[in-house]
Amino acid sequence: MDTAPRDDGSLAETVVFLRYFKDLPDLRQSGKVMYPLAEVLLLCLLAVLAGAETITDIARFGEKKLELLRLFRPFDAGTPAHDHLGDILATLDAEAFQRCFVAWVAALIGVAEGVIAIDGKTVRRSKGAGQAAIHMVSAFAARQRLVLGQVKVADKANEIVAIPKLLDMLAIEGAIVTIDAMGCQRAIAQKIIDKKADYLLALKGNQGTLRDDVELFANEQKAKDFKDTTVSRHETVDGDHGRIETRSVTVIHDVGWLRERHQWPGLQSVVMVESTREIGDKIERETRFYVTSLALLASLIGPYIRDHWAVENSLHWVLDMVFRDDECRLRTLNAPANFTTLKHMALNLIRKAKTKDSIRLRRKVAAWDDQFLVSLIAG
Repeated sequence: MDTAPRDDGSLAETVVFLRYFKDLPDLRQSGKVMYPLAEVLLLCLLAVLAGAETITDIARFGEKKLELLRLFRPFDAGTPAHDHLGDILATLDAEAFQRCFVAWVAALIGVAEGVIAIDGKTVRRSKGAGQAAIHMVSAFAARQRLVLGQVKVADKANEIVAIPKLLDMLAIEGAIVTIDAMGCQRAIAQKIIDKKADYLLALKGNQGTLRDDVELFANEQKAKDFKDTTVSRHETVDGDHGRIETRSVTVIHDVGWLRERHQWPGLQSVVMVESTREIGDKIERETRFYVTSLALLASLIGPYIRDHWAVENSLHWVLDMVFRDDECRLRTLNAPANFTTLKHMALNLIRKAKTKDSIRLRRKVAAWDDQFLVSLIAG
């Protein structure tokens, strides 16, 4: 069966995503550019959609799919060899590329609704001699299951610096921003409030006495059955594969004293989540605390807390298991960060495809069927 798209001259106008990258700075000497940046981006994105996991894969895709590529752009010089392609990605401005990505996603979906989960992921094989593995902090729209933006940092400890930069890039008005304990900082909470969004931040020991005060107050009130404070409570029970998990969510609404003592911007509630996990004869218990600018019932806040884990299950896990992200050995300059951004672009486009196939199978179909591959980037 012939699956090649028809060459009727209209396909070149369908590659809408390139419009958002047209101002991306190209540091190469203009008189010596054989491969225009728009052609390189198109080549890379189509190749990653079709299953490419390395620079060599992308170069080979270009050799085999040159006829298809020329339906969109001239590719007068063909496609670059893998070493040339690696040099282009290594010198491409990663921050500018990420800003273009954010603009493209915003045009694709508008302002994200519901939870925007922010979390970091280390690209483990990007570590080289005298060079630490890069760490990418990403914003993920849990409801739409799309990556909204990302920022590269040197390591996980620098997430505190990266999160404000990422927030500055995003339109988050009306959303609920969830971050693990690393991002539980007054300045970050204030920035979220300033951008007309709400926060839901995990509490751990990195906040000095704040967590201690919250835990002590919550335990004292629990011992009195919360008679001296206003709370809402909600419990859920889930069972799967021989595991039973009970989650009890308690939202404490009387937090004026805490807001004043710790000068915490916009604080409306403290949340306590008590989890009990039963697997056979083994019982595990865990208690987690959160601060939030939301003044909602526990039955509403509980699902928002669970939505945060979409960034782990629907982004980080997919990158590792489907895109083999942890096996990527790119190390030179900006190449690892730029390749991660390309994977985020590909994942967003694959997710929006109207098919019930898994992400893994959609990439295989994109490699087999040029019509389907073209449909992913058209429009």
